[in-house]
Amino acid sequence: MTKTDAGGFSAEERAAMKQRAAELKTDAKRAKGAEKAAAEKAELLAKIAQMPDGDREMAERLHEIVADVAPDLSPKLYYGQPGYARGGKIVVFFRSGQMDKERYSTFGISAQAELDDPSGLWPTSYALIEPDEKAWAELTEIIRRA
Repeated sequence: MTKTDAGGFSAEERAAMKQRAAELKTDAKRAKGAEKAAAEKAELLAKIAQMPDGDREMAERLHEIVADVAPDLSPKLYYGQPGYARGGKIVVFFRSGQMDKERYSTFGISAQAELDDPSGLWPTSYALIEPDEKAWAELTEIIRRA
């Protein structure tokens, strides 16, 4: 990512912040209940469909896993990328590396997941580049615990 001369945010970071502001504005205007949930799911699936090859397949697989093992998590856009929330707060999310112009995509876990480890050290995100079945199994277990 390239930073501005003043050391500020990159173009991708500014775009993500604008996207998040638009998401919050849309969310505030949206109806409640089932209509809201259906609209949020449709927006998330449309965003996944726009992703470049590779990232799209990973996001689709992640969406299937969340729907299967954590149906209580609601699909919701988070900084213009797929996220899954409980009580309106994001628990886990996916960031497209290609859309962010990064070397890898990211699966992230928010503090809402409460996956704290007694050791005082635990991961809050994972880099994804063509994950194998073992990696998908690990992500499935993380989502289940979250």
